[in-house]
Amino acid sequence: MAEQQLKGRIVKALSGYYYVRPDEITSAGHDIQCRARGVFKKRGLSPLVGDHVIYSLTENGEGVVDELLPRRTELVRPPVANVDLAVLVFSVTEPALNLQLLDKFLVHIEHAEIRPVLCLSKSDLEHEGSQSIEAKAAADKVRELYTSIGYEVLGTSSRHSEGIDQLLSRLQGHVAVFAGQSGVGKSSLLNAIVPGLALETNVISNKLGRGKHTTRHVELIDVGGAYVADTPGFSQLDFQELGIEDLGYGFIEMRELAPKCKFRGCTHVHEPGCAVLEGIEKGTVAKSRHSHYLQFLEEMKEKKRRY
Repeated sequence: MAEQQLKGRIVKALSGYYYVRPDEITSAGHDIQCRARGVFKKRGLSPLVGDHVIYSLTENGEGVVDELLPRRTELVRPPVANVDLAVLVFSVTEPALNLQLLDKFLVHIEHAEIRPVLCLSKSDLEHEGSQSIEAKAAADKVRELYTSIGYEVLGTSSRHSEGIDQLLSRLQGHVAVFAGQSGVGKSSLLNAIVPGLALETNVISNKLGRGKHTTRHVELIDVGGAYVADTPGFSQLDFQELGIEDLGYGFIEMRELAPKCKFRGCTHVHEPGCAVLEGIEKGTVAKSRHSHYLQFLEEMKEKKRRY
């Protein structure tokens, strides 16, 4: 008798096992613990959390992943497939807003062709303590700058349940990844979205200005009409998988202006007739964004020289 081919999605990967959630409710009524067929290794493929798969059940009630269905998107770090929304979480204060890191995330997310949403967490801290005036000014500046470029910017406070319903509504129908500076409250936000989830959270070290990673494996969390990937170590980004020519693409205002540059393949550094440099003079391209672009360009060239 032929094995029954079933469809599902990998929602967790841990210690060599893949946990597949069936597309159709089965009599088992739970995720199926699966191994992957050896053929994937031979082909240089590896199943990822988020993959749509075809699997079959074994006699002991476990399963085998037989086939990976085509991926819409694929992130290298964290290793997640079919993500179509990236919620970039940056706190208003504690730790301080790091716009260079935010732009770095955006470059990677744009390159992966995933829609980003900026989420300013801990918005209650804008109104508390001696840092409140500076924090509010910084948050307003971020909202104004990134909204003008075309990004969605949401404000949330897990402590006061502010903006949680709006964020939950934005997630509907998507597979989303939460990413951002370490210690910004990603786990607290997820706990606020899904009461009872009780993800481990960590106290910020003021001395270091960052939090310790609390998430230990990649897992898709069902938030009712959406999946969220809770991911470890996503605050450490480099440009190894990006080419220098991909960098300008990651800055959407530069991507739009590039065709108007005098020279094809313009690096937007010093070329005459560069539409991006003209945009900076006119104030339509933010100096801070271009400054980060130049820093990333130097970082990539330095990496290239080392390898």
